[in-house]
Amino acid sequence: MLKRISVQHLSLGMYLHQFCGSWMDHPFWRSGFVLADPKDLARILATEIHEVWIDTSRGADVAQGVDGTTRAEADAQIDTDFASLESSAPATSTAPAEPPPPLRTRRREPTTMAGELRAAAAICTQARDAVFNMFNEARMGHAVDAIGVQNLVDEISDSVNRHPSALISLARLKTADDYTYMHSVAVCALMVALARQLQLDEAATRDAGLAGLLHDLGKARIPLSVLNKPGKLTDDEFDVVRSHSEQGHAMLREAGGVSDAVLDACLHHHEKMDGTGYPHRLQGEEISVVARMASICDVYDAITSDRPYKRGWDPAESLRRMAEWSGSHFDKRLFQAFVKSIGIYPVGSLVRLASGRIGVVVEQSPQSLTTPIIKVFFSTKSDLRIPPERVSLAAPGCTEKIVAREDPARWNFADLNQLWAGSIVE
Repeated sequence: MLKRISVQHLSLGMYLHQFCGSWMDHPFWRSGFVLADPKDLARILATEIHEVWIDTSRGADVAQGVDGTTRAEADAQIDTDFASLESSAPATSTAPAEPPPPLRTRRREPTTMAGELRAAAAICTQARDAVFNMFNEARMGHAVDAIGVQNLVDEISDSVNRHPSALISLARLKTADDYTYMHSVAVCALMVALARQLQLDEAATRDAGLAGLLHDLGKARIPLSVLNKPGKLTDDEFDVVRSHSEQGHAMLREAGGVSDAVLDACLHHHEKMDGTGYPHRLQGEEISVVARMASICDVYDAITSDRPYKRGWDPAESLRRMAEWSGSHFDKRLFQAFVKSIGIYPVGSLVRLASGRIGVVVEQSPQSLTTPIIKVFFSTKSDLRIPPERVSLAAPGCTEKIVAREDPARWNFADLNQLWAGSIVE
């Protein structure tokens, strides 16, 4: 049986099933092993991980009288929290400001998902090149033209405004070589979507997008041998990488032209609500709202993206894991708004329906967070592929519903991304 416990209750002989936190927070290559070495136990206690999942069927249980949370209890609580999002009020009462008149060359009106995916693909290519050039300029010691990338933020913002899921989903698909640059693009789009969910005014939304695009600028000063290392970092290398937030802040402050909110997000996007983050170990309300927003968006894109040493997690599974950390890592109110902005089952999530069919989420439903549009393509009853079919769970008379999230690694569908994005990622 799986049980979530505090790391303080870990002991030798337990089977460590999973860490309750991103792989960026601990020095272990893997989870899923019997804790047999006292040095490993000491290393876990020295990390910023507070809780872990143990499997009592494969190792020792906690001592009698020690509290633990079962997987069923944890999932039930998350289901309750997610269900409450359906009827909850907006996360802020701030009234949305009137947007400025659209420029002639900018399209802001809604488009279809398929149409926006094509537009988003072009924006992603343009944005990736722009961020690549900006990082190169920074590596050579040149001043960063932070103001010059505002037009790029506007393009990304307009795409999110037309169809939020398209660019956000595409930007999640990264190669190892362009991870750093596309991560900045993805976080920019996620920040814009979250700002719109929070009903921030146009100026604050622009700042949020710019903060997302520039939050990792300091990585331009990190040696590429460390930044692109295809494996876990040593403690010294990890310290070097962690310096990127302060280096980026210094670069932006020297360049000038960006708001205090953008500067603060760059400096503090790795702070955590419980005070275990860096660089200043701020906690709670000490962390600015825009930095708290950036923390959520940064982690979500990082854990859903493939890395040289780790496969990305499924989008829906990532949200559920982040929900377990909410409160210690993230602002709960902002995290709830984030889930509402991208959906409980984001585009690209692999799910099982009540009929036994498996499909991938291809679009969100305006009616409900729990009834997205699914492209079904596999039957678990026959254990065979079936002709792809779009199923809108919100359609009148539809009797299907999502009964489980599926792990893509278990099924190894080689064409999963093509199923939701089409020829754009072929």
